[in-house]
Formats: sequence, structure tokens, C-alpha cells
Amino acid sequence: MSDLDLLTQSLARNVKHWRAVRGFTLDVLAARAGVSRGMLIQIEQARTNPSLGTVVKIGDALGVSITTLLDYEQGPKVRVVPADQAVRLWHTDAGSYNLLLAGTEAPGPLEMWEWRLMPGEGSSSDPHPTGTAELVHVIEGELTLTVDGIEYRVPAGATASFEANTTHTYGNTGDVPMVMVMAVSVPPVP
Repeated sequence: MSDLDLLTQSLARNVKHWRAVRGFTLDVLAARAGVSRGMLIQIEQARTNPSLGTVVKIGDALGVSITTLLDYEQGPKVRVVPADQAVRLWHTDAGSYNLLLAGTEAPGPLEMWEWRLMPGEGSSSDPHPTGTAELVHVIEGELTLTVDGIEYRVPAGATASFEANTTHTYGNTGDVPMVMVMAVSVPPVP
């Protein structure tokens, strides 16, 4: 079984599980996540490989991390994620990518990411639920972070934090690759 098949089946099983735990119907989850009921059915039947944005919206609506939705093992209290098991959810032909390093529920979803953006590339994010916070630490290059239409420059060695309940974009307007580590904390679903 390929890694993609394993992730698709894990996503199907975990969306069904967390939807049942939350007591959400397909219609309720579709409305909360802003995705169609048909898409949720396809996901729960492992018949589609949804976009990163769709998986984020479903995780936010369920109040669980992307790691939890894609997890194919029930791990012990301490879980070491080998480098080759980190999940790449987005990439470009030029070499930009994001890599989900780890995640946990504490008390809401908490995720750690590695991002690499090649010169001239960027990635936009829809607003997360109110109370979501992001921390970014730039390791190489310079991040152009745009939050609610305002642009911030974050050079190598610097860290930025922001409330992520508004549109935000990660960009590289420089001429060298930008590498950052990002933590995302989403509040638990009430």
C-alpha cells in the first residue's frame, strides 16, 4: 500500500471517528468546515485525496490537529516521529514545501511544521478559528508574513507570533530559499 493510500484511509477513518465523538452529522460538519457534504462522504469513504486547505478546515471544525486526522497508529504517551514519517502536505515543482513534523491535542490541536519557500513563492491560509495562535521561527532567508493585509519581514533568527483568525500568507520575496519552523495552536471545540 502506498503512503498516499495509507494517508487517505487514515483520514477516512479518523474523520468518521472524530465526527462521531463530536456528535456531528455530515451536514453539521460540512457547515462548520465550509466544505460540501459530498466531499465529506468521499473523504470518509477514502475515495478522494483532499487539498491541504480542506483537511485544515475539517480539523478546525472537529477541533483536532491535522496530525490526529492523518495518524495511522495509536501511539504511546511519548511518540518519536522519524524524519521519514513526517507528512508533506504541500509542495511546488520549484522546491517549496511544508512538512508536518508532529502534533498533539493539548487541550486543542497543537502542530509543529517545517516550511521551505523558494524565492518568489508563497502560500496563503484561510482564517483559522478565533483563538488560534501561530509562532514562526525563521532559520534561513527571510519570511514575508502578511496578516490581515499588513506585511511583516521576519529575517533569519527572528520569531513572530500572531493570531491566525484572519487571512494570512507566508511568502519569500528574497532571492534565497526561506526555511522556518512553525507551531499552530487551535483552541478546543466547545
